[in-house]
Order: sequence, then C-alpha cells, then structure tokens
Amino acid sequence: MPQVENWQLGREMEFPYDGQRPDDQWAAVFDLNKCIACQTCTLACKTTWTHGEGQEHMFWNNVETKPYGSHPVGWDQRLLSEMGPNEWSDDGTYEGETIFEAMGTDWDARENHPQESASAASDIAGFFPGSEDFRYPNLGEDEIAGDSMESINYFDEETHPVWFFYLPRICNHCTYAACAGSCPVPAIYKREEDGIVLIDEESCQAYQQCNEACPYKKSIFNAAEGISQKCVGCYPKTEQGKAPQCFENCLGKIRMHGYINTPEEANVGDPTQQRVNPIDYLVHEKEIAKPLYPQFGLEPNVYYIPPITAPTDYLTQMFGPGAADAVETYRAVRNGDEPEIRGLLHLIGSTEWSLTGFEIDGEEAVGYYEGDEVGRVPIEEPTAERQRYDEDEDVYRLDIT
Repeated sequence: MPQVENWQLGREMEFPYDGQRPDDQWAAVFDLNKCIACQTCTLACKTTWTHGEGQEHMFWNNVETKPYGSHPVGWDQRLLSEMGPNEWSDDGTYEGETIFEAMGTDWDARENHPQESASAASDIAGFFPGSEDFRYPNLGEDEIAGDSMESINYFDEETHPVWFFYLPRICNHCTYAACAGSCPVPAIYKREEDGIVLIDEESCQAYQQCNEACPYKKSIFNAAEGISQKCVGCYPKTEQGKAPQCFENCLGKIRMHGYINTPEEANVGDPTQQRVNPIDYLVHEKEIAKPLYPQFGLEPNVYYIPPITAPTDYLTQMFGPGAADAVETYRAVRNGDEPEIRGLLHLIGSTEWSLTGFEIDGEEAVGYYEGDEVGRVPIEEPTAERQRYDEDEDVYRLDIT
C-alpha cells in the first residue's frame, strides 16, 4: 500500500496518493488560554467569505465550547467512537489506526483509488453530515464539565473542579488532506508554493466525497450552487505577507500565522542568539503547540497551545501524548520562566503581518516577515498599580493593576 511519512504520528501511514510536501507549508498557532469566544474571528470570516446564497449554514471559522460543543453536531465524538482506542507508545509513536487505515482499504487496488471508485469516502473512517447537523453552531456553549457549581467553595492554581474551554477552528490545510484524498475528479488540490488546500469550484462535480472524508468537517456543501466550498486560508492576503482575516481581527490576540517545516528541517535555536522560525520554535523546539487530533492521520497544520484548566486525559485525546508537557511549559511561562516563549506569545496580534522569524533583543521580542521588522513588544508588559481607594472620587477600585 502507498506509505507516507507522518511526523506527528512518529511513523509512516497509508494514504491514497504518494506523499509530496509543498515548498512552504502555511501554518498557524492558536493559544487556547486566551480565547474568550467573542466570535469576532467568525464574523470577520463570515462577512468576507460566506455571505452568499447557499452559505447561510457555513462557518469556515467557528468557535466551539469544549467538551460539549461541536459544529457540525458531533464532528469529533462520532469519529472517535468509530475509530476505537487511540493508543500511543511511550516514545510518542501512534499505535492505532488512522482514518485511512481503519477500514482496511487496499489503496493499491485500482478499484479503490479515489479517481476510479468515485466513492473513496466510504473507504475512509468518517460520516456524512446531514443538513440538520449544521443548524446548531452554538451547541453546548459555555456548558461546564465536572462537579456541579453548588458543591464548589474553592479554586486554586492547579485544580479546577469545573472546566470548559473555547476551541476556534478553521481548515487545517492538512499535509495529507482527506478532502483531496477522496475527491474523484479531483477538484481539490494542495498548492505547491504554500500548502494551502483549495477547491477548484469550476471543476467540482458535487460528489460530496470531501464532505464525508474530512474528519474536521471543514469542507461544506453549498446546495444552492451545487459545489463544495471551504476555508481558503485567506491566500489573497497571505500572498502579500498579511495574516488571514480571522487572525488579524482576533481581539484576544491568540492567533499567529506563519510557515512550518518538518522536524528535520526546522529553523530553531536560541532566539537570543539568532533569528528563528516562530512556528517551528513553538511546535518543534518548545513543543508547546500541538495538532488537533493527530491520530486522524492528516498531519494538520493548525497547532494549539492546550488550555491549562482542562483534564490531562481529555487534552491527550485531543492533542496527543505531549499535551500534558505543553501545559506544564505554559504554566512555567505564566510563572515568569521561559522569557523567550513569553516574548513570542506577546508578539501574537501585535502586527497585521505574518511572522516568518523572531528574535529576542534585550528586553524585547522582535517579529519579522521575510527579513523586515514588522513587530516589537516588551517581554514583560509594563504595569501600574493604583490605590484601591480613590480619595478624590471617593470610590473603591476592584481592579488596581
């Protein structure tokens, strides 16, 4: 069977096509500890890309509340249930089956090839979302997990008896995209220059194989137009060096756009001594940013810094076996350690440009796009403390810093 190298799994895996990486790979890091679910990203995307006929149900960007929220309904729970146990070895190698392996499909057999069978999605683990599944974009919003609130009379820095967190989602522009791997035309392709996954709408023949095969359900059918559509990575902006709309408009400053290399080719090092790739640094060097459900096998290129308030077992299921260590690293950053990471995280949202390099210059973090400086922020944000009681106004302040 065709084998491709998936570094997120630590092994080769089966895939319908030969592996071929782009010249550069579009990538992102989202800090989930800062997302406030204001949905500004969702509206920025909606007003830019999905305001036409037949797109009423489409959210190329959406923000879900985990663990109970999902759009479309049950997109992850249903697939995880179908795939069964997701086991990882102690060295971080995935020992379970990906969505391309779970059905036992012989991808070498001509009759199973996507362009021959015209039904490859049935040979990939997954489900076809119905129109009713897209009707509830706010499903589970702000619903807590854990003990009931009535029983809680304490909180501390390490333990949260109740929890939820917000998960913003866009197309992951996967290295081994299931939408492209299942399309019989094929109308879906991965750009050689930057790895963005696009649908050629003029070629699309509405087989809807991509809608079923994509485990993240980010390829969506437009019934009015008779075509499938998806996030385009805001390529008209990224081609000019600018961050996508949902990135630039993020009020919580949680999103960083750039480009990622494989572990073997990563541009990493000590940012106090040299300029390094910020995505590579967070993903490969510090291992604080993790892919979403790497066990699906697509090698997604949107990475998440896990929230520090959620249970480790849940985070491990969602982000892989390194999630617990990522949480500890983030705690260290909050406690004043790892100033290089702190500086880089402060660069997020400080500029409209994509970041292809960063370095530490004294007490400041400096961001670059293709060699040009585009952002500079202090590693330690300045603070001022005011008196709790204001004699002039005769009022007490709740927030004094």
